[in-house]
Amino acid sequence: MKVEIYSDIACPWCHVGKRRFEQALAAFPGAGDVEVVYRPFQLDPHAPEEPLPHREVLAAKYGPQSVAMDDHITRLGADEGLTFDFDTVVENNSLLAHRLLRFVLEEFGADAQGRLKGRLLEAHFGEGLDIGDREHLTDAAVTVGLDRDPVAAFLDGDDLHDEVLDEIDEARQRGVTAVPTFVFEGQWAVQGGQEADTFLKILQQVAEATGAGAGTAAAGAGEACADGACAV
Repeated sequence: MKVEIYSDIACPWCHVGKRRFEQALAAFPGAGDVEVVYRPFQLDPHAPEEPLPHREVLAAKYGPQSVAMDDHITRLGADEGLTFDFDTVVENNSLLAHRLLRFVLEEFGADAQGRLKGRLLEAHFGEGLDIGDREHLTDAAVTVGLDRDPVAAFLDGDDLHDEVLDEIDEARQRGVTAVPTFVFEGQWAVQGGQEADTFLKILQQVAEATGAGAGTAAAGAGEACADGACAV
């Protein structure tokens, strides 16, 4: 079974959704036959390529309600064993990080990509990692066991720039408007950071299916980062 997860490092619900999906996968008897691949998506493709304090960025978009939004996801994250420290979060354009994740997938495989994805989310939301900083990204890759030299060399160039942009455009053409979105076997799409038991049921249903029929996306996630997903 192949599961493609469209997500953005700048999306807190993608962090929660990843943890919940992994909990479901750990309880799924056929986990060894499941390939998980992370696909790029940008909530704000026009975000400036400079580090900006998260609190300021969110307040400019959503006003006073931004504090309640952060508090809500912080509590949910804590229930999943995740740390959200929004006072230290630095926002930046996420394209460079997505290019690195695509590079790691191609050069080191899906397992390495998954480890790096987890580290980027963990460090971005809990440790102040700047997802647009080449040195920060290189350090994150080394932390999950990748060699520094090829990663640093890749980040010094422009490889995979157009390819990642094409992937993001393809995601939008496929109807992905909010993240995380989980696509099972290229047919069934489930949107949002569902509960672990929901993901487990989906895995079981897909495993039992013959592959016939078309996939349908879950209901929309609403505005901003609420109800399980971050919308454009």
